[in-house]
Amino acid sequence: MTLCALRQQLLRGSSCCGAWASMMVDLEERVTQLEEWTDGKGLIIQGAAETFCSGSDLNAVRAISNPQDGMKMCMFMQSALTRLLRLPLISVALVEGKALGGGAELTTACDFRLMASGSVIQFVHKHMGLVPGWGGAARLVRIVGSQNALKLLGGAVKVDSELGLHIGLADGVLESDQEAKDAGTPLQQAENWLSRYTKGPAPVIQAVKKVVQSGRELPLSEALRTEKEVFGTVWGGAANLQALASKPKHK
Repeated sequence: MTLCALRQQLLRGSSCCGAWASMMVDLEERVTQLEEWTDGKGLIIQGAAETFCSGSDLNAVRAISNPQDGMKMCMFMQSALTRLLRLPLISVALVEGKALGGGAELTTACDFRLMASGSVIQFVHKHMGLVPGWGGAARLVRIVGSQNALKLLGGAVKVDSELGLHIGLADGVLESDQEAKDAGTPLQQAENWLSRYTKGPAPVIQAVKKVVQSGRELPLSEALRTEKEVFGTVWGGAANLQALASKPKHK
């Protein structure tokens, strides 16, 4: 079944799945738009109402509880989140409040995760008699290692910002409301944090993301080939020539 057909099936089922199905389709459509953003460098994913993503609607889960529909939904979201991670943009999940179940999986489809004070990431799949199916388990192993991933999935552990930093699931913690008067809103803090990695010409930042992503996913020989090809796109380019002309030596 094609991605278009899967999208249409989710939309047809939106009467029973409600906002949950619409959210999945909206996310996939935004990814499609971002794939066409040639000048982009960074991306911040933020939830609404100070909640990153509280997980699936139980009524919606019951409505598609047969294996066939479950697999179709799994294929759709696994594709969408894989494409999200592969975007030539450096991405950050801004975790406020709860990121549960599928929301926890969504955080792993970003390059970085910033956690607000009091926020929680929890893979609650076990409590629903499930395992992650949107690629969250495979990505989690790469982020925190197999031992920590087994603990988080097997124990449905609530990961707060302190534990998140300790195991490497979180890359930073936002300042609390009392501390944030000068730091700005959570989104402003996330933008400032991300800016240190996105400063520079878009082709160079995109090239950095591409070589890192190839190293994440591909066997070494293929990753080296990709790195060589990406290198060829920036060597002698405008940013390279400008840097050579303006910077006689490294600082």
